[in-house]
Amino acid sequence: MDAIIYSGLYHFLTFDIYCYCLSNLLDCMKHDPEVSHEIEKSFTDMLSEELRLNEEEAQKKQQRADVALLEAKRMTSQYQKEAEKCNFGMDTCEAARERAEEVLQEQRKLSATWEFRARERGWREGLMRSQVNQNFE
Repeated sequence: MDAIIYSGLYHFLTFDIYCYCLSNLLDCMKHDPEVSHEIEKSFTDMLSEELRLNEEEAQKKQQRADVALLEAKRMTSQYQKEAEKCNFGMDTCEAARERAEEVLQEQRKLSATWEFRARERGWREGLMRSQVNQNFE
């Protein structure tokens, strides 16, 4: 708690001292035109330097944002390509499943046809099993 009060007091006193120095500087500028001109020039130079530094920082931030945007676009493109591959694979699997289903239906039809012919010739499922079991005993 004391540290917070001390910190606040420090900032208040620092600001107070700054204001006092600034008012004295302004008073000094009023009395001496040469000093006034030098301080104005110095102040202008400082502002110009600060603007230049702010511009440089803004340009650096813009460059970082541009790099991040390009990286995001690259990643988006990569993910889109992966999604297209996945979709193509799904389509291929679906087509293979449909073909396998058709082949299975054809095999069932063929099996049913052969079973029908076998039954016409007297084959019965239970009868054949018992005959096969007797042959192996």
